Amino acid sequence: MRRASDKIVTREALAPLLEKARRSGKRIVFANGCFDVLHAGHVRYLEAARNEGEVLVVAVNADSGARRLKGAGRPVLDEMARASLVAALRAVDYVVMFPEANVEALLATLRPDVHAKGTDYTADTVPERATAERLGIRVAIVGDPKDHSTTELLQSVRKGAHD
Repeated sequence: MRRASDKIVTREALAPLLEKARRSGKRIVFANGCFDVLHAGHVRYLEAARNEGEVLVVAVNADSGARRLKGAGRPVLDEMARASLVAALRAVDYVVMFPEANVEALLATLRPDVHAKGTDYTADTVPERATAERLGIRVAIVGDPKDHSTTELLQSVRKGAHD
């Protein structure tokens, strides 16, 4: 079994790895998120994403992007810790970090077959929908209903600390 740290790669190193997988007939699935304080919803999302193909690439927001998205005090875990946790999941083949506000540039560079998004999105609300469509990438909404929230989990922990 590969070590989690071996699954974390740069986008430059990832492109030829995916090209080799593509040549051998494997479908590439791409998922993304902050994954700050990994929880069951994240695991189910990534396992469902993996079911869409044979190679799962997960893009993790860099600290700067996670801070922009989630606000003050976030992320709780730094980008390398979050990437390591995601990489440790059996369903995940590669992890790449990205500082951009969205994954449009990664989709254009990596050209996965499927862009998997969680159930907090619909086909119409996926931010990269137009880019995926233009590139011929199928968008799949996967995972269980969005009833797991890192924000709510952190609020609950903070509230409990003050009781």
